[in-house]
Amino acid sequence: MKANPSSRPVAIWLLAGVFMIIVQVLLGGITRLTGSGLSITEWKPILGALPPMNEHDWQVAFEKYKEIGQFKFLNADFTLSDFKSIYFWEWLHRNWARFIAVVFAVPFVIFLLQRRFKKEMVRPMAILFILGALQGLIGWIMVASGLNEENLYVNHIRLAIHFISALGLLCYVFWFALQLLVPPEQVTINPSLQKFTWQIVAVLILQLIYGAFMAGHKAAPISPTWPDMNGYAFPPNLFKETPWLANFTENKLMVQFIHRGLAYLLFILIVMWTWKAYKQNLTSLFNKTKWMPLGIVLLQVVLGILTVLNSPFMAPRHWGVFEWYAQLHQLAAMFLLMSLIWMLYLVRRNKKAA
Repeated sequence: MKANPSSRPVAIWLLAGVFMIIVQVLLGGITRLTGSGLSITEWKPILGALPPMNEHDWQVAFEKYKEIGQFKFLNADFTLSDFKSIYFWEWLHRNWARFIAVVFAVPFVIFLLQRRFKKEMVRPMAILFILGALQGLIGWIMVASGLNEENLYVNHIRLAIHFISALGLLCYVFWFALQLLVPPEQVTINPSLQKFTWQIVAVLILQLIYGAFMAGHKAAPISPTWPDMNGYAFPPNLFKETPWLANFTENKLMVQFIHRGLAYLLFILIVMWTWKAYKQNLTSLFNKTKWMPLGIVLLQVVLGILTVLNSPFMAPRHWGVFEWYAQLHQLAAMFLLMSLIWMLYLVRRNKKAA
């Protein structure tokens, strides 16, 4: 696809979608950090857009929340006012998703009638809508994992799936926008650099999965020190769980150990990538932006360290310095991923999609 003036409104529409997905992921982070994710115990894609409209409806919703383990074992002291405060964030998170659907659907119909879409764009657009709907379903499956008397939070593996699928949708929309905005002459052919970039993306995806495990397990306070982990380079009890493989998903200490290790590996790889990129003189757009992955990963490392160091200040129903660092850490992670997708677009095996 080639960039042209008639495609610019479509590209702007897609970039608006990128922004809205970033906001949606951040709202998901706020929902998790405030313990709001299980406050709405029903999935009503259409009727759920409206919150309870009177005291009776609020009380009914509160009574349903009282039936799950999170209320019984963590929030038994909740008043209706407390419940309303956590309900708000989950309601906003879900309604922002509905808003995204409207923002995608309405312009899509308009652009279709205006014949702004090329033939080859229709199928990716259909895939985009399917991915968006699937993301909503994954979100509900995640929430449902905590709507019982046994679990106090949503399942961390389902949280990771929900998070990674949201980032996949973000990258898909961003790539589509780049196809319409970046001039073909700014795309270069460099298989070696492209392969290296894909390898870094693979490590980053694994790192993001373990970031979701960290969030789901609330694992930051298990070792709130740096550069050591509670005084150790290799802390004991990394393999305390049985069976042995369970340590890699269920052991909080191991989850943080792997998350840190992947961060160090990612930093080293991006330093190497930057050194390799600066040795080559490619397109002007690539040359002007090849600093971005290194700059963002430096910020990401600092925010990760500050998040861990401030994790002892994490408290239920309290928004403080830890929560701010955790949110900024998540935002930087999205920017890092997008910077690598940007580089992948500019450094390609061929220019067919440009």
